[in-house]
Parts: sequence; structure tokens; C-alpha cells
Amino acid sequence: MKLEIESLRNHWALLAAMFSSLMLAAAHGFEHFGGMAPCELCLRQREVYWVALALGLGLTLAGKFGFTKRGALALLGLVFLTGGLIAGYHAGVEWKFWPGPASCTGNLEGLSNLGGDLLAGLDQPGEMPKCDQIPWSMLGISMAGWNALLSMGLAMISFKLAMPTPKEQVTL
Repeated sequence: MKLEIESLRNHWALLAAMFSSLMLAAAHGFEHFGGMAPCELCLRQREVYWVALALGLGLTLAGKFGFTKRGALALLGLVFLTGGLIAGYHAGVEWKFWPGPASCTGNLEGLSNLGGDLLAGLDQPGEMPKCDQIPWSMLGISMAGWNALLSMGLAMISFKLAMPTPKEQVTL
């Protein structure tokens, strides 16, 4: 079945919003049902999907009023590209290719002695997740790695749809 570029272009903002909502649901599912608390970089990746969700829904509504699609799809591509870069950076931190943020990869054990018994009285939320540890992987690729691949794929689709088709190109 051949999918027309124009048809996909007309529905891509909504599809991107739906995909973003699925990614957010999966992330929250891993957190709340799988017991995997997000690290600092995981939360940054979620922020990108919130932006893509809002942008996708906004563009879907704007499309009903004749808003130009190509520029909007390029903007959506930039959002997904940003997500892919953040996720790729996170995957690199997990594989020790480069250092991560000090707040997320450093040794935080010394902080437990600062408050003495004061900390003992607080609810124990569990250990703060570190960005350089891989809590889950599939086929040897971590969640951050999968997120990088998916985000880059979404960016490529968005950019491809933002480009004019050969019959739409004007020659000078």
C-alpha cells in the first residue's frame, strides 16, 4: 500500500502528538509500574516529548485554519532532533563515552551524613538514579539508546515531510 506524502503530511502533526503521548505513557509506566525512577537526563528527554505533544496538537488545530504545514513540520523535526541529541548524549554517558552531569553521575554517598538523624526520619525515597547506569536494555540497547533512535527517526520523517515533493519544486 503506497502512502501518499501529502496525506501523511496532512496527518503527521497528529501522529507525532500521538507517538509522543505513547512515549510519555511508556516512560511513566516504567517509572510507576516497573519501579524505575528517572534520572536527570531521562526527565530532560520527557520534556522534549511534552513539547512535541503540545506542538503536534497545536499544529493539528492550526492546520484546520490553513496554517502552512512545511515550516511547522520542520519545527517539529527540530524538536525531535533535540530529543534525539539529548537521548544520544544520555546513551553515551551510560556507555562511558563521555562524562555526564556531575549531579547525575557523581558519588552522592557523602551527602547522607550531612543531616545525621534528620535524614533518618524522612521517608526513604530510594537511591537517586544515576545517569551513567543502564537500568534496562533490549537487544543490547538501553532505553536512552532506543529513545535516540526513535527520536532521530521521527525527526527524519518530519524533515522529509517538510521538504517539497519533486512536483512541488519550482525551477528558476
